[in-house]
Amino acid sequence: MRRLTFPLGGIHPPDRKQDTRHLPSWNAVIPQTSVVPLLQHVGRPATAIVGPGDTVREGMLIGRASGEDSANVHAPIPGIVREIREISLSGAVRCEAVVIDMGGEFDRLGKRLPAHEWSSLKPPAILRLIRDHGIVGMGGHAVASHVKYGAALGRPVETLILNGAESEPYLSADHRVMVERPAAVLTGLQIVERLLAPERIVVGIEANKPDAIAAMSSTIRELGLAYDVVKLTVKYPQGDERQLIRAVTGREIPSGGVPQDVGCMTVGVATASAIRDAVVFRQPLIERVVTVSGDAVNSPANVKVRIGTAIGDLIEECGGFSSTPAKIVVGGPMMGQTITDLRTPITKDSRGVLALTRNEVRQAPRTPCIQCGRCVEACPMGLNPALLFRLIDHHNGAAALDEGLLDCTECGSCGYICPSRIPLVQGLRIGKARARNLQ
Repeated sequence: MRRLTFPLGGIHPPDRKQDTRHLPSWNAVIPQTSVVPLLQHVGRPATAIVGPGDTVREGMLIGRASGEDSANVHAPIPGIVREIREISLSGAVRCEAVVIDMGGEFDRLGKRLPAHEWSSLKPPAILRLIRDHGIVGMGGHAVASHVKYGAALGRPVETLILNGAESEPYLSADHRVMVERPAAVLTGLQIVERLLAPERIVVGIEANKPDAIAAMSSTIRELGLAYDVVKLTVKYPQGDERQLIRAVTGREIPSGGVPQDVGCMTVGVATASAIRDAVVFRQPLIERVVTVSGDAVNSPANVKVRIGTAIGDLIEECGGFSSTPAKIVVGGPMMGQTITDLRTPITKDSRGVLALTRNEVRQAPRTPCIQCGRCVEACPMGLNPALLFRLIDHHNGAAALDEGLLDCTECGSCGYICPSRIPLVQGLRIGKARARNLQ
């Protein structure tokens, strides 16, 4: 099977997946208290429809989407609402959260849910189910799925791609989902196919996941699906939507454009599985598989965990800390966000929790730029990160925009490869935030 990849830039960091990739995932203990943020998606936060003292059931709607760019939020556990309070999430985001103390009977846990026929559903009905059950992109960007796929309705989609790359180091949650639940992932992909009616379906998986390639390929044959499985070169950021589309189709999304501009759409592994649960079993998004790893964790693992579980509790389930971590990251080491409070809850887009030692973080003092050009070579978007950083640092945002600042996907390749340890991604992120404030 020929390996595909994107043509420009990219890096090859150690994948650090060996501690978790071959271990079966397991279910975390249900938390006694869940802190459920009302902002777990791109867009406006959901509006709480419960208050202190209210009784909630497992899977019950507790936050209603406030506009088309918002997403519903559901109770991950049954119990009593203790309070609604403001909390901090990774990335310095602050939002309200519904705090639930567990009590009462679970409506879904451990019970066989009835399967609903979906193959005759029209696209609007499928979109409503996806919207009602709070499905968002679970690969880190967290765009509400009804918004993403609703925008593609009525526009021709030639190629639909299942994103099984998972190219960030340490992370292997999608890998385990493909190995353990290939039929669920493929049913979700079939539902998106029903929604978008693409001409071609491609399943893209990086070559370092041979067991996932085998599981998905054999299940595709068993189900009689006309899907192509392609092997992707192990290179970061292969899982970035733009680079995945370039690798599979050779098409480049134009600056400021979206995948449907080139006749393509993508869906992530975890998101496809969640879409299947929503449409077939009417199951809201209240749990997900999370990779817990890093040298400061005693027992790295992939764990299915309820949304709202404290990160500190999840780490304790994995044996606690083996040493004092230098940094705790939610997500992957390249694009994730650092947290300082172990009470921070797991959200719908929490792909990983990494407790990293000083050696893993590779802490070193920043030194002046030596004009080596390595960041330019590494950038998959063809940008000059050092130049953009310098322009932003000198408050020349207009020139940075002219140099393509908004095309930066914040993949982190430039910062990883920089010998001067310049915080390139953080600087570009600040510049993009300033630019948005001026718009």
